[in-house]
Amino acid sequence: MGGIEGETMLVVGMFLAIGAGALSFLSPCVLPIFPAYMSYITGISVKELQGEQNTQIRRTLLSHSLVFLAAVSLVFIGLGAGASFLGNFIQDILFGDTGLLIQRIAGVLIIIMGLFIAGWINIPFLMREHRVHAKTRPAGYAGTFLIGLGFAAGWTPCIGPIFGSILLLAASNPAHGIFYTVMYVVGFALPFLVLTFFLGSTKWIVRHSGIIMKFGAIVMIIMGLVLFFGLLPVITNYLLDLVEGTWLSRLG
Repeated sequence: MGGIEGETMLVVGMFLAIGAGALSFLSPCVLPIFPAYMSYITGISVKELQGEQNTQIRRTLLSHSLVFLAAVSLVFIGLGAGASFLGNFIQDILFGDTGLLIQRIAGVLIIIMGLFIAGWINIPFLMREHRVHAKTRPAGYAGTFLIGLGFAAGWTPCIGPIFGSILLLAASNPAHGIFYTVMYVVGFALPFLVLTFFLGSTKWIVRHSGIIMKFGAIVMIIMGLVLFFGLLPVITNYLLDLVEGTWLSRLG
């Protein structure tokens, strides 16, 4: 595969990973409890957080958010590295260099997860949560970091399938697996940081979270079909032709 085609495929995967991260944060499993989480890690009441924030509150929110996201990133990227290693091992040792079989398996699983996220099928074991609940929060930034680790390790009904699709994407493309996971973290962190300072806006997004999740689920299903049928190079070539045609028409 040419360098330009490879870069185009990487960009496509990057936007999918960022979108998956944002979808995870905006899911009904995370967004509704976001104000309570921020109150818990900062020690500031939800009422104060959703009101007019002064400089001190903003500084506290930002510092604790960054520590929390650092812990979440550590777990997610570690899992992504593990998925990449496993995918590389399977492709090189068992299935050869093409890795077509693992891509098809990943495609089928991503389709199933998309159907689950949309609510069109029910998978009981994915509905189980394994969050760590603490009665008392350890003080300071160390406590925030530990809570971030516990949050990332929790297998919730929404984050689990979405992040699982990124791990499958990483396993099917080990060379860029960690990159996809990092982009997933970026997609999760951006709305997290933005809404940290606009907590009052979460109510509006929660009301429309069902539509957001169904849209994301459809994108996951399409991505699963693309992987299963090996259509990513076809899409890449189409985008390349489109871009080259646009540039040629401008130059002409």
